[in-house]
Amino acid sequence: MVVGTVRIKIYAPWVHSLKEKRMVVKSLCAKVKNKFNVSIAEVEDQDLHQSIVLGIACITSSSAHADKILDTVINFIEGNTEGDIINIERLLY
Repeated sequence: MVVGTVRIKIYAPWVHSLKEKRMVVKSLCAKVKNKFNVSIAEVEDQDLHQSIVLGIACITSSSAHADKILDTVINFIEGNTEGDIINIERLLY
């Protein structure tokens, strides 16, 4: 069993309130959960307007498959957000 995790930090300069940020995060999380069947949540900077930090995890039988899933999720997030991805940290257990 392999657990793959990714921590993605996104800078969203157009967000000016926590309410607006919450709408963006909830929408993005719902899309990713429904499309890829992975766990995703906002894990840091909940009180900062323009910083979104998402944690994503998947469980599979091989590290190659975990890498493929996480690559696909990262590409999907890049294509479905107007924000700039600042940092990506990936770990496989």
